[in-house]
Amino acid sequence: MKPFLQSLLLCSLLLFSDVAQATYHLGAVDPHLTAAQSHAQTRLNGRPPFRSLNPAKTDSQCRTRHLDLVFIIDSSRSVRPAEFEKVKIFLADMVDTLDVGSEATRVAVVNYASTVKIEFLLKDHFNKLDLKKAILRIEPLAAGTMTGIAIKTAMNEAFTEQSGARPRSRKISKVAIIVTDGRPQDQVEEVSAEARASGIEIYAVGVDRADMQSLRLMASIPLEDHVFYVETYGVIEKLTSKFRETLCGVDPCAMGHDCEHICVNSNASFYCKCRNGYILNADKKTCSPKQVKVEVMEDPCKCEARLVFQKKTQAAIQQLSAKLADVSVRVERLESVLGRA
Repeated sequence: MKPFLQSLLLCSLLLFSDVAQATYHLGAVDPHLTAAQSHAQTRLNGRPPFRSLNPAKTDSQCRTRHLDLVFIIDSSRSVRPAEFEKVKIFLADMVDTLDVGSEATRVAVVNYASTVKIEFLLKDHFNKLDLKKAILRIEPLAAGTMTGIAIKTAMNEAFTEQSGARPRSRKISKVAIIVTDGRPQDQVEEVSAEARASGIEIYAVGVDRADMQSLRLMASIPLEDHVFYVETYGVIEKLTSKFRETLCGVDPCAMGHDCEHICVNSNASFYCKCRNGYILNADKKTCSPKQVKVEVMEDPCKCEARLVFQKKTQAAIQQLSAKLADVSVRVERLESVLGRA
């Protein structure tokens, strides 16, 4: 029995040594890779149970930045079916965080592998439930990783006014979020530069074996704000909160203000307004009641003056009549006394 315990102890020590060595190698990553992973996510202790996409579920919204947003998602052979489901859950979570609507944020999805498929356009769905149902129907395309063609398709077909993008005069931000786990099999540098020059802001999300240099070539600058990396599709959902901060911006009024009555958001700033019946003071913060101005209207026809004269005349006549009546009474009394005499 004692030799058995010794063997068991020796095996345990060897197993511990292997685990420690593997952990060391995992930690010894390329320093350039580490620098690009400015938003890398750590694994959770005690991972939550597997989530499925629930179209009816909704989360908090952001209302301070409206977008024309196109997701460009890699569904090549390297993305396993269960991993692709994780990507779809990530897209649904992103939809939940946005203020979706025809006059708010519009969303489209471009799916790619060796071919490119526009799953739905910016003009197709203007509410969260329809968007998430459309995401649920997306199927992987399987072969190849033609990221450059996917970016070009998004630029030439998904971000057009015919497809639902707002005119440049509306000043609605155009944003593309690329999600990939591999190395592009075509050129991405030139087409990405062309897309950025056309006004499209590009975020590049790399997963697992993604080529970090390609992500840098695709993304907008500053790279530390536009290049993301996660170790597996299992933790890609953790990027949702980071994108919420990035895409939603800040709510200046919610951050605190000194308006006496009403705070109104205006891009990255705010201004104050007053409630009905008040006007904004010179300090642009406090409010004072509106002063009611009483105007004296002239009477061109002198009607009011005539009425006043008539009333005064009538009053004088009444007073004179009363005096005459009093005099008449006194005369009658005097005549009566003289008649008795």
